[in-house]
Amino acid sequence: MKGLLSMTAFGRGEAHAGPVTWTVEIHSVNHRFLDLKVRTPRDLMDIEERIKKELATVFSRGHIEVSVASRGETTELHVRPDLALAREYHQALVAIQKKLSLPGQPDLTMVAGREGVITSVDQTADVEAVWAAMRPALAKAMQQCQRMREKEGQALKKELLRLLKQIDRRVQDIAVALPGILAARQTALKERLDKLLQGVDIDPARLAQEAALLVDKVDITEEMTRTRSHIEQFHDYLNLDEPVGRRLDFLLQEFNREINTVASKINNSEVAHLSVELKNDIEKMREQVQNLE
Repeated sequence: MKGLLSMTAFGRGEAHAGPVTWTVEIHSVNHRFLDLKVRTPRDLMDIEERIKKELATVFSRGHIEVSVASRGETTELHVRPDLALAREYHQALVAIQKKLSLPGQPDLTMVAGREGVITSVDQTADVEAVWAAMRPALAKAMQQCQRMREKEGQALKKELLRLLKQIDRRVQDIAVALPGILAARQTALKERLDKLLQGVDIDPARLAQEAALLVDKVDITEEMTRTRSHIEQFHDYLNLDEPVGRRLDFLLQEFNREINTVASKINNSEVAHLSVELKNDIEKMREQVQNLE
């Protein structure tokens, strides 16, 4: 299952490698582009680019934050003696003992406690070994995140289809009312002209032609045809198995433009009410679409 994908999701994965447990968490929210943020321990910054490449194979949009943490020792402690320096310290202590005629002899404790005689070095784990150990945790987090994105995407699709059906019904209501509205407007216009032009000799055919032209200016047939086309396109996009968030957002802008034109052309209370309801539905859809990849 894939279909529509939500940009809001969370995923968590763990992987064990010897004494070390790796934990990867992924938080995803909506964003216009793909914005990746990776947080790792300071000594593991070399693997950040690898993580981003893995994420880019799954995510195409969204603000993605990834945090990587480990429990257990990820470094090895190496202790090194400086034998040459220890010899010099021992010789110096012996010289002091003899010169000052002090009792006793310099021992290991006295030499080992000198600065620099014994040093410890943290040996960072090999990057390839770290990546091999941590990658399964990243894969699990990505899989869990993807499942949540798919589930949320299906819920969004269901809501968008409900709203789309509602929009289609309102558009049909306008289409059904339109012939009667235009006929009534043409009749009213002719009656007004008859009153204004009483006693004036005007060709009836020319008068009818001018009235038809005025009525034609409020014809919304083209807007209704384009709106129906947008509804069909929107429905088709919802069934695609690829990111469609931007295309759906563009279609909704076109929806809004057509409805505004309809409302401005038809000065009718029924159409005005339906136009307001349509714009409310479109705004609700835009809020949902903003969260789709």
